[in-house]
Amino acid sequence: MNFFKKLFTKEKKESLDKGLKKSNESFFNKISKAIVGKSKVDDQVLDDLEEILISSDVGVKTTLKIIDQIEKRVANDKFLNSDELDLILKEEIIKIICDSEQNNFLSINREKPHVILVVGVNGVGKTTSIGKMANYYKSIGLKVMVGAADTFRAAAIDQLQVWSDRVGVELIKQKMGSDPASVAFDTLESAIKKNMDIVLIDTAGRLHNKANLMNELSKIKRVLQKKNINAPHEVLLVIDGSTGQNAFEQAKQFTNVTEITSLAVTKLDGTAKGGVVLGISDQFNIPIKFIGIGEDVEDLQIFDKKEFVDSFFKKS
Repeated sequence: MNFFKKLFTKEKKESLDKGLKKSNESFFNKISKAIVGKSKVDDQVLDDLEEILISSDVGVKTTLKIIDQIEKRVANDKFLNSDELDLILKEEIIKIICDSEQNNFLSINREKPHVILVVGVNGVGKTTSIGKMANYYKSIGLKVMVGAADTFRAAAIDQLQVWSDRVGVELIKQKMGSDPASVAFDTLESAIKKNMDIVLIDTAGRLHNKANLMNELSKIKRVLQKKNINAPHEVLLVIDGSTGQNAFEQAKQFTNVTEITSLAVTKLDGTAKGGVVLGISDQFNIPIKFIGIGEDVEDLQIFDKKEFVDSFFKKS
C-alpha cells in the first residue's frame, strides 16, 4: 500500500529552503566566485568546481564522478554561461543520488504491521527522529507503535516516552538493562494484536564493540521473525549530517555490521555540510528516506532529491 503520494506544499518547500540555508550559502557563494567573469567552462572552472564539491563534503569519489560527467557534457561546447553550468551540475547531482522511489520504496506492506528497525550511533538524533517519524506516519492516517529496545541507556527510554506522549502513540518498554530482543518481540506481538500499521523499534547505538552490536541486531531480527518471517521490513540508519565526513564513517561501520535499507540524515539545518547527503547516497547506494531540517516535530521531511537539490542551488 502506497500511502506516500507526496504533496510537496509551499510550506514544506519554504521549510526545506530555510533548513538548507547554510549549505546553500556556502556552496552557492563558492560556485559564484569560481565562475565570475568566465565566459566558458574551461579546465580552471572544472578544477575549481571539483575543489568546491570536495570542500562541501560531497566526498572525493562522488565529486570525481560528477566532474567526469560534466566534462563529457561540455567537451563539444565549452562556451556555456553560469546558468547553463548550474543546470548541468544540478542534473548530474540528481542522477547520482540513489533513487528512493525504486521498488515502491515508500510503500508499506499489506501484511501489517510494517516493521522498521532504527539504528545509529548515540548522539545522531536517533531517538528524536523516531518520535518525529511516528508523528509523520500518524499524520497520514497510520496506526503507529514504538518499541524502546535501546535498553542500554535509561535516557533513551525516557526520551522515547516523552516523544510517544507528545505524538500520541503507544510505547512498549521494559526496565533498563532488559534484553533488547525481548522488547522487540513484545512490541511486535502487541502491534499484531492491536492491528498496527507501523512499528518503529529503537536500538542501542554502541559501536565500540562491533561484534556485540552485530550479535544484538541479529538476535533482534531472529526474534522478530518468530512473529513475522519478513520482519524487519526496513533497517533505517540515522546519521548526523552536521558531522560531514564522519557521517561517511558512521554509514560504513553500520553497513559492515548489518544490512541497511534506508537512511535518515539529521541536523542539516545547523551545518554547511549538506553535501554529505549526496556522497553517502551515491557511495553506499542506499536511498535516503528522511532528512532533518529543524527542531520542530514537522521538521523531519520525506526526502525528495529534486526538491533537495533545488534548495541546495537556490539563489537568494
